[in-house]
Amino acid sequence: MSDNTIDSSKRTWLIATSCVGAAGTAALAVPFASSIQPSERAKAAGASVEVDISAVKPGEKITVEWRGKPVWIIRRTPEQLAALSSVEAELADPKSERKPSELTPEYARNQARSIKPEVFVAVGICTHLGCSPSDKFAPGAQPSLPSDWPGGFLCPCHGSTFDLAGRVFKNKPAPDNLEIPPHMYLSDNKLIIGEDKKA
Repeated sequence: MSDNTIDSSKRTWLIATSCVGAAGTAALAVPFASSIQPSERAKAAGASVEVDISAVKPGEKITVEWRGKPVWIIRRTPEQLAALSSVEAELADPKSERKPSELTPEYARNQARSIKPEVFVAVGICTHLGCSPSDKFAPGAQPSLPSDWPGGFLCPCHGSTFDLAGRVFKNKPAPDNLEIPPHMYLSDNKLIIGEDKKA
């Protein structure tokens, strides 16, 4: 056997071994790369949510889930909107100036804390200890509420109260207004929660 034959058979063997090794590495890399991708459940947990609000009548509220949190969508009546200005002196942060980037997107830094005044979108979790406040939309005296109650929300755990724009009243345990999630309108009656024009 000549040296040429040995060299050529070694070369073929080296090439074949290298190809098998490269294929094996690729076969191992694909499952490994997929294992570090977020799971379908994780993707869904952070996914945006589309909501049709055409059936929500004035004075009604629906709740949807976004990132494991309850998100309230309320179609406020003209009377409920008018009450927002009457309580400003009693609120801890009427203009949502505390933690604005965290809790209130720029497009909701207004008296109604919304894009469209009549539609209020908020995360239904108290900023005190994470309880879910109860609806107390009817104005007037009620248990645990003042006689001049304008309508809003009461957190039953420690008594924090919020108006119908999710703004916390003064001297309550909750330190901040309710969170407004990123959202935008896809049409007059269709909202997407979890995305806005900047996203």
